[in-house]
Amino acid sequence: MRILVVLLLVLAGCTLTGNEPTTLTVLASSELADLTPVLEDLRRDTGVELKLDTKGTVQASDDLATGNAKQDLAWLSTNRYLKLRSTQLPLSTSTMMSPLVIGVKPAKARQLKHKGPPSWADVAASAGIGELRFGMADPRRSGSGLAALIGVATAAAGTGAALRPEDVKCDKLQSFLVGRRDFDAGQYPARQDEVDAVVTHESEVLSLNASGKLREQLEVIYPRDGIVLLDYPLMLLDHQKRAAYDKVADWLKSRAAQRAIMEKTFRRPLDPDMPRTGMLREPLGTALYFPGTQQVLDTLLAAYDRAGQSGKVVLALDFSASMRDARIAGLRQAFATLTGNGGFDQFRLGESVTVIRFAGQILEERTVTIGGQADLDALRDVVASGGLAGGTAIWSALDRAYQLVQDGTVVLITDGENNAGTSKEAFLAARPKLPAPTFVIRLDAANPAQLAEVTSLNGVTTVDSSTESLLEAVKQIRGCRQ
Repeated sequence: MRILVVLLLVLAGCTLTGNEPTTLTVLASSELADLTPVLEDLRRDTGVELKLDTKGTVQASDDLATGNAKQDLAWLSTNRYLKLRSTQLPLSTSTMMSPLVIGVKPAKARQLKHKGPPSWADVAASAGIGELRFGMADPRRSGSGLAALIGVATAAAGTGAALRPEDVKCDKLQSFLVGRRDFDAGQYPARQDEVDAVVTHESEVLSLNASGKLREQLEVIYPRDGIVLLDYPLMLLDHQKRAAYDKVADWLKSRAAQRAIMEKTFRRPLDPDMPRTGMLREPLGTALYFPGTQQVLDTLLAAYDRAGQSGKVVLALDFSASMRDARIAGLRQAFATLTGNGGFDQFRLGESVTVIRFAGQILEERTVTIGGQADLDALRDVVASGGLAGGTAIWSALDRAYQLVQDGTVVLITDGENNAGTSKEAFLAARPKLPAPTFVIRLDAANPAQLAEVTSLNGVTTVDSSTESLLEAVKQIRGCRQ
């Protein structure tokens, strides 16, 4: 009788283990295409075949949030983008992990690490002066591209907490984005000679290294100020497929499957006690908080869209005798940072910077278009070496600044009142309307009543500054084009 039962089951297309062939459609992140060998094992062991419909994580999350996804399951690098837009997440099971990292060619990696483990600010500083070019996917559609923006913006905010809308600054992103080339990890082998690095998931960098397609192996950089960690949740969309979903989720979490995922796709297993192989033994470092609202992502993408090519800034700097001691030292320190190790705030590639040193007359004028560190050094030297003189010709300095500014921005830094050169009346007669956005950084000794002649003009924004906060004041006026 038992033999007859077994024979009947076989003839009915069943197995003793209950692995009836089943096919599930899956909306999946693009990078999961590399799971093909693992999914073959899944089908063999469980009878469930997964057919992946791949798409960028951000685009796929949009489809899920708007109800346009018709697949049985979804399998994305993260469901955090969906969580920000949905009142209720589908049933989800984390399946593996991979952090967002920077894969860097050896020579550039050594350059980035010369002072120790690099931060996102170090990456931004190097990119901003043209010393680091990297491939990065479009953050409007790609999870890795948007995760990179989140990492950079969170690190730049320096709050140690999840990013808020008010923390997102376009100019903080701009130095980083100077180095970006618009392509993802899959295109890196064909375009490897164009760039020094690629910003993507750790698993993709390690897969590239193992592909045999690279002329130089990539070193994995984990920015010391934090990484975004992805956990690849498998989500149930069609509740009638719950039994098959459970079978797949259980299999993916099994020790054998986790090892296969690690060895074949270079993603990290969920179990922290499972021995890692190769580069996966490297510690992850600090995981950054993920934003808590969709408004943050909208603000971040809006800032990304505004981060265009670097423009022009003309700085009229007061080098009158009253600027001696702490005030001139503070000014020089601010410029040492902006031209040396300013990270997110450093003057960046392509930016045209004109320095006008003035006292009772124009003392020196120097324009530098940033093309590398040598140009930053030259700009710093103008401010570091110039001497002080008598008198304060504010209107003369502004008049010269407007002659040079074109479609840029003028910044006046002073601690005094006008007592030389062009008069206010002569200036306004020639320029009844200011031709460019103008910022006045008023140092602590400045006479507000005297400077009101300048700051009361239409188109002028005033930034108060003590000697200690001068650097922050200078940073404040270096925003993005609207």
